[in-house]
Amino acid sequence: MHTIAAKAVAFKEASGARFKKDQKQTVQNARALCSALVEKGYRAVSGGTDNHLFLLDLTLKGISGKEAQEKLDQAGITVNKNLIPFDSKSPALASGIRIGTPAVTTRGMKEKEMRLIADFIDRGLSVSGERKISEIKKEVKALTKKFPLYG
Repeated sequence: MHTIAAKAVAFKEASGARFKKDQKQTVQNARALCSALVEKGYRAVSGGTDNHLFLLDLTLKGISGKEAQEKLDQAGITVNKNLIPFDSKSPALASGIRIGTPAVTTRGMKEKEMRLIADFIDRGLSVSGERKISEIKKEVKALTKKFPLYG
């Protein structure tokens, strides 16, 4: 019965205006973040997104998905390594990363913040050394502090 109750609560929430508004913003944020990264020279698999996430091909940047995931994690940014179509790397390394926007949208971030996040990602993947990654992490923390999880 707990599963039925959980579904009922989820359906009730999903039928509300706030949920619909949040979902539209999530997609707008994904498009804005994807576009900002494409402007910085990354290739979006499928050319963009029409949902809450997108896949970046890192082949042209010369970095594996695993390396990108680890570097960005050190900077306080969560992404997942992901295979791209016709990937030449193993699943353990992958040539891409998957990025989603539901978590940042839930915090209240919008398109303006997606451009900042794109900058953090680009710099995080471009720099080397713990000091530079630490500087990015401070900026990420400052941004998230402006958008707390709970009011």
